[in-house]
Amino acid sequence: MHSEKQLRRGRLARKPRKQPDVRRPRFVDPMNSIGQRPAVVESRTVPGHWEGDLIIGALGGSVIATLVERSTRFVLLGRLGRERNAETVRDSLIAAVANLPASLRGTLTWDQGAEMAEHRAFSTATNFEVYFADPGSPCQRGTNENTNGLLRQYFPRGTDLAGHGIDDLRAVAQELNERPRKSLDWDTPAERLTALLEAS
Repeated sequence: MHSEKQLRRGRLARKPRKQPDVRRPRFVDPMNSIGQRPAVVESRTVPGHWEGDLIIGALGGSVIATLVERSTRFVLLGRLGRERNAETVRDSLIAAVANLPASLRGTLTWDQGAEMAEHRAFSTATNFEVYFADPGSPCQRGTNENTNGLLRQYFPRGTDLAGHGIDDLRAVAQELNERPRKSLDWDTPAERLTALLEAS
């Protein structure tokens, strides 16, 4: 004879349904929201604060990681090929920032994509503090959004990005970093970054 508590499918009790109005945390490690980011980041007066994202190739099958420094618009690119899992993104970003001096390792702002689930490991390896933009708020990473628009001249939508090796990505970043910008009073990002490093 079955217990009264046992259900038709053999389970002893019903599993509670997920509440649709309650957001589950995306990451195992607690994340810092953009509201916790130091106010000085907004001013762009202090270097070392970066925004990051991925640009996606044809059919979502290839990816490049993009990083841009907020005060100088200096760009770094990370090769991912066809992988966009958290471990690959973490390792690509660590490699991309490996040559940055400590003075340029402040914060990194990213969206809440699952590719940044390894954000704590990235922080530990690089001394960056990672902050996450609010969902559906690309304007909170506007510098990166604008930079990705420029990068689409080199990496058009609907093309396969996996064929670009690390040397290709460095060459594109260098070309962008040596392009004068109206937002920098027609200085180049490279000039601005060099001046900051010399001043420090």
